[in-house]
Amino acid sequence: MHTVQVNFSEIETLIAALIVLFIGKGIRASLPWLQRIDLPDAVVGGLLAAILALVAKTAFGIEFTFGSQLRDLLLLVFFSTIGLSAKLSALIAGGRALLILCVVTVILITLQNLIGAAVAIAWGAHPFYGLLAGGLSFVGGPGTALAWAREAEAAGLEAARAVGIGAATLAVVSGALVAGPVAGHLIKRKNLHPAPEEARKFFSTAPDKEGEVGGGDSLTSLFAALLAIFVSVYLGEKINFWARDNGLVLPGFLCALLAAVALANAADACGLKLQLKPIETGGAVALNLFLAISLTGTPLAAVLTMALPLAINVVAQLLVVIAIAYYLLFPLLGRDYDAAVTTAGFLGFGIASMPVAMATMDEITKRHGPSPKAFLLITLAGAFFVDLANAMVAKLFLLLPMFTLG
Repeated sequence: MHTVQVNFSEIETLIAALIVLFIGKGIRASLPWLQRIDLPDAVVGGLLAAILALVAKTAFGIEFTFGSQLRDLLLLVFFSTIGLSAKLSALIAGGRALLILCVVTVILITLQNLIGAAVAIAWGAHPFYGLLAGGLSFVGGPGTALAWAREAEAAGLEAARAVGIGAATLAVVSGALVAGPVAGHLIKRKNLHPAPEEARKFFSTAPDKEGEVGGGDSLTSLFAALLAIFVSVYLGEKINFWARDNGLVLPGFLCALLAAVALANAADACGLKLQLKPIETGGAVALNLFLAISLTGTPLAAVLTMALPLAINVVAQLLVVIAIAYYLLFPLLGRDYDAAVTTAGFLGFGIASMPVAMATMDEITKRHGPSPKAFLLITLAGAFFVDLANAMVAKLFLLLPMFTLG
């Protein structure tokens, strides 16, 4: 069959991505079970678009290609927004409990990568596919998995995007199904109850408006956020060029993340505080558009050919995450109600994503009582630490000869 190539320009790619997002939102609104597992609109719409693209190619010989420059910029913007929320002073204020949570998260990411690599090697595949099906998908989520898949595809691993989105989708679904029941079991079995109101007051945090750039003007705040984001992207590009000139190959999005962390903490040291709301909104917009563009072009035929190893991988990953949460994190955090709710959040972002973590904790606290401490810990750890730790652990794995790309 003769193949007809349909190429989308950058602006056409943006329009298509926005349509995909609205389609995904409409589907989720009509199917309540999709809302319960918190599968993002971009994932739902993007996978449907990928299915239609597969049908168009196999049945009619029509193949779609989309612009990549906008997609790549959106990725840099998203990771810059993560870095700009990385205030070291907030992490330090989290104390011992936050330190425990962060250390256990690093242990989890390492084990997830080892499990993924073991499954990949057993199937005769490159071990890096195991990283994509490990921490990069489970702790990282679809955005992180696709970001690293882009680097792997550039190095010659043609099935990288298929592995990344296949593993990440299974992770989101399974995490949403597992996190709540495990935490609920802990609360009921241990007969746990919320701390007295007096003890909870210590963990209630109100935003500090003093010194915020553009604090009283929403338009000024937006411009300040845009300036910080694109300065981070620019500095990240310079860091990337410098690293390559010195023989160190780093993903572009990791350089943007590191530049944003440095910028945010330099501004914090100078008494300048960017408003996080427009930065978070910008990050959400960038991530959803990036996911919509990337998922629409996912080679689903390749995903189907690896359904069995992906299924085996997700079962092994679930067993390890639950064991770490139940037998390591929960006891280390004190075996109380706050520890149980924090464990729910850990299971949420350790298997699926931060939205799943927050939704799970919200559901538990509605049923059993408030836990401001748990929300604070998960927000501090999940807002940026997990992404930074995930990238660093992945980079350390890539230093091993067997994981080397290219």
